[in-house]
Order: sequence, then structure tokens, then C-alpha cells
Amino acid sequence: MNTARHNDFPRRQPLAVSLAAAGLAAGMAWGNPALAQSDDWQANGQDLNYPVDGEVFTGYLSPAEGESRGTVLLVHDWDGIDDYERQRADMLAESGYDAFAVDLYGEGNRPQETGAKKAETQRLYQDRARMQKLTTAGLDFARQQGVAPETVIMGYCFGGAVVLEAARNRIADNVKGYATFHGSLATPKGQEWQNPDAPILIAHGGADSMISLDDVATLGRELEDVDATYEIEIYSGAPHAFTVFGTGAYQARADQKSWAAFEDLLDEAF
Repeated sequence: MNTARHNDFPRRQPLAVSLAAAGLAAGMAWGNPALAQSDDWQANGQDLNYPVDGEVFTGYLSPAEGESRGTVLLVHDWDGIDDYERQRADMLAESGYDAFAVDLYGEGNRPQETGAKKAETQRLYQDRARMQKLTTAGLDFARQQGVAPETVIMGYCFGGAVVLEAARNRIADNVKGYATFHGSLATPKGQEWQNPDAPILIAHGGADSMISLDDVATLGRELEDVDATYEIEIYSGAPHAFTVFGTGAYQARADQKSWAAFEDLLDEAF
């Protein structure tokens, strides 16, 4: 994988509400290299099985290169952990963070068909207690392996919804930040926000046909109501799943800028 290191990206200011779409042209050129998938990528971490209430789950642990600055818990998108999450975890490890991709589906459960992916996500959307338990169980397991206790939780698509679930309910201790990339944003019926006591980054594509700008605005109002510290980034022309390299949805500019925003969150958290 051609993993552009974190210092290759443009630096930004500390957390503040920001609408990055304003004034940006979709074809704007950037001097820094785009994140990209490489055929010769090899995993630097390892898949590890761990039990949760008699079930077996398989996460991916990529320890920091050198002294760890902190831990990132990475939540997968709707098809479960695959090489996309592994590569992102390895990128974080190269930048000095312990990274653990948590498994919310179970060992060997990596749905390929759209219907199966929907079924797995709906199972957890309809059982929020299980969603929360599996998230904290994965974090607990990672900490048992010796990762740094201070943690930022981040996720993609479905994983972004899990991140907000964790933030909204403050399900884990020693969490220093949250980040969701093109994730579902709606607060489920029966829940409401409390101040998560850690900053939140919401990275959203302006051309996302699945999660609307109205959803973004609603979440912003909810976070304002509880005095949360948050940043909303909206990237013009970016569709849903804009960070997933190797797909038609990938947009290099939005990927670069959202990764740079995430690195700022990590710098602030650790």
C-alpha cells in the first residue's frame, strides 16, 4: 500500500465547526499524494480471535511503530473487517498509534452480498445493547494485549454510526476523541445525547445520497444542545464511502482532507 504518512497532509487548525465545502471546487488540485491501495500491500499486524459471551470474534491488531502515542479503535463498515480496515490500521501504526480493528460480526462472518450486509447491520441497529457490548469488549481485549489505554474511537459508514453510539452513551472509559467518516448520523429512538466529554469529528460527503445534509444539520443541533466539542467537515462533490480507495466512490481530495482533520483530532487527543 502506498501509505502517505500523516505529515504528508496539509495541517489544519484545532477543532472548530467547519464547513469545508464552502468555496471548494470539485476539481481542485492538491500537491500532496492521494491515499491509494497498492497490490503489494502486506499486513504488518495480525488477526486475533477473542471471546465475547461464548461467541468468537476476530479483530486486527497493528501495534505502533516505536513508542505508542495512544490507541485508535477502528470500527469496520457494513461488510466487516477486510483489507481496507487492516490497511487503515497499519497506516495508524506507522504514524505511531496502536490500532485495533474491532469485529462486530463474529469470526468468519464477512458478508459479501448487499442483502447479507444489510441484515448484519440491522441486527445491531435493532439491538443497541449488543452493539455497545461488542464495541467495549473489543476495546477491553485490545487493552489486555498491552495497547496504550488512552483511546480514540473511529469508524467508517456503519462503523461511524457505532462511533456515535459510543460517544452518545459514553460506553468506555479513557476515550479522548471520536471520528466518523461518511457514517450514519441519526440518533435512534429512545436515545438522546449527553456531552461525551471528548471532541467529535464528523467527516461527510456533500454529494452523499444516503446520508443527507439535513441529517448533518440535525446532529449539529443535537451536539450544540449538550455543549459538545465537535467539528463537522463537508467535502463538496464527495459521495458516500469517499474514503474507500479502489472503488468508484473514492475521492482523493476528500480522503486527504478528512485524514488530515483526523490527525489533528489525534494530536489534540494525545
